[in-house]
Amino acid sequence: MVDEPAKRFEMTRGRRVLNAALGGFVKYGVCPPDTYLLTTRGRRTGFLRTVPINLVDNNEGRFLVAPYGEVDWVRNIRADGFATLRKGGWIELVSVRELDAAEAAPVLREYVDHPRALVVAPYFEAPPDAPAEAFEAEAHRHPVFQIVRSTTIRI
Repeated sequence: MVDEPAKRFEMTRGRRVLNAALGGFVKYGVCPPDTYLLTTRGRRTGFLRTVPINLVDNNEGRFLVAPYGEVDWVRNIRADGFATLRKGGWIELVSVRELDAAEAAPVLREYVDHPRALVVAPYFEAPPDAPAEAFEAEAHRHPVFQIVRSTTIRI
């Protein structure tokens, strides 16, 4: 039996258009405070790939969450170990480490318990008020990376 996600993510034409539009706003800094453009290097082609992403920033650190599961940026960052985050006129080079299920559970809970949950909630089985064990059981479907080192430059 294969452990399928609650809902399967598909990169549709509409989502590409929405990502491009949102990316334009983020590029100029006209976006929510936790929204960035994440750029990774393609693990096979070497081409740069950019997607909008929401960070979780709390007392424990800063985290990249993959609400749609193991998508291309997740595979790319696993292969490379670093990426860039961009917002407005700032670019941040970051190094990351992937969290295990126990470490990822509270981050996933915080991610789902946010206004963005309207968009990503269908991809999670655990509701925001579920116990930590529910998020720990679901953590293998939603990789979480902690930003362990960063360097910021103004462009």
